[in-house]
Amino acid sequence: MRTKNWRLVITGGVLAVLAVVFFIFMMSLAPQSNDPAALMEIVGQVSGVVIALSIVMAVVGFIGKKS
Repeated sequence: MRTKNWRLVITGGVLAVLAVVFFIFMMSLAPQSNDPAALMEIVGQVSGVVIALSIVMAVVGFIGKKS
């Protein structure tokens, strides 16, 4: 039987929410930038990596470990 690691699942969920909030916050700051397109490209890449990491964390947490 495998036991789920709920800490990893919750941390993955919180990271995903924070990445979305960061993306939306930076969208409001983009018009003030000298190069808004480049700024949003970098912000999108960072948010995508964080969301991918959070998905991996949640999946590993749901799989769990052998007890």
